[in-house]
Amino acid sequence: MIYTLLISLAIFSAFLLVLVILAQNSKGGGLSSQFGGSGASNVIGVKKTSDLLERLTWGFAIGIIVLSLATNFTTPSAAEAASDEVLDRVKDQPASITLPKPSGQDTTKK
Repeated sequence: MIYTLLISLAIFSAFLLVLVILAQNSKGGGLSSQFGGSGASNVIGVKKTSDLLERLTWGFAIGIIVLSLATNFTTPSAAEAASDEVLDRVKDQPASITLPKPSGQDTTKK
């Protein structure tokens, strides 16, 4: 259950990270220029908007890394048992594999 919760939070954080990155403008305008230019800069402030978006970007990126590492420690043990079962099946298989003879060719030596 906690594993599913961590995966869900990581996916949600990744979605929010994409939205925050798309809100930024690489040429310096960013979110503040989308809402009317100088009028919005009086209300929100260009510097404060870029600082907020940068902090959100770093926060979501670090959050995704932490959630990814946390899922490593909460991986269900049933998955390990299933992978062991698959490996046991592979070990039980014969080592030699016989290939079918090609049709239409004479395989006898003359």
